[in-house]
Amino acid sequence: MGTKRKVRILLADDHNLVREGFKTMLEPIPDMEVIQEVSDGRSAVTECRRLRPDVVVMDISMPDLNGIDATGQIVGDLFNSKVLCLSLHKERAMVQAMLKAGASGYLLKSCTIEELVTAIRTVASGDIYLSPQIARDAVACGLTPDEQRSHSNVYSVLTNREREVLQLIAEGMHTKAIADRLHISPKTVLAHREHIMQRTGIDSVAGLTRYALRQGLCEL
Repeated sequence: MGTKRKVRILLADDHNLVREGFKTMLEPIPDMEVIQEVSDGRSAVTECRRLRPDVVVMDISMPDLNGIDATGQIVGDLFNSKVLCLSLHKERAMVQAMLKAGASGYLLKSCTIEELVTAIRTVASGDIYLSPQIARDAVACGLTPDEQRSHSNVYSVLTNREREVLQLIAEGMHTKAIADRLHISPKTVLAHREHIMQRTGIDSVAGLTRYALRQGLCEL
C-alpha cells in the first residue's frame, strides 16, 4: 500500500516568529509538509504560481500586498490552492472581504494547533472551515449582500488595483516606484490615485494613509 500524500502548505505571514512557530508545530504532523514561507502577499502569489501548494495559510495585514488581495489573485488563477486565513482580525468587514476573495476558511491566531490542523485538513479536502467564534458572529450578524456593498469597507469601495495602489501609497512608496512594482505607467498610478480620492472623498496622501491604516489594509 502506498504512503498517503501529504498536504503541501505555504505559510504567509510578515512576522518571522509567527511563521517559525507554526512551522515548528506543523512539522510533527505526519500528513502535512510546510514547503515554503513568505512574508508578504505578493511573494505568496508568486510562490503559489511556482509551487502550487495545496493550502496557503494566509495572514491579512502584510506589506506590499495584503492577504485579502493576495487571496483573490491566488484563487482567481485557478491553481486549486486553497487559502486558509489565519489572522488577528475578527471584524466582520475583514471576514466578509476574505471569504468574498475566495478563502476556504478563517481562523483566529488565538486558535490551538489542533484546530489549525483540523482546519488545514478541512480546506484541503475541499470543504469550508470557520472558527467557532467567526461562525457564531456570521450567523448572529447575517452577512447580507447590502452589508457587503457598504461604502465603509475598502474592499467594496475600491477595485483590486486601486487597493494595491493605495496600500503602496500608505507604505510610503512614490509614484515611479509604485509604477515599477505594478508594471504600469506613472500616469496610470496617478489616475488610480485620483479615482481613490474621488471614491473615498479623501484629498491628501496623508489622509489616504490614515484611511488605509484604519481599514487594516496595512500596518504602521
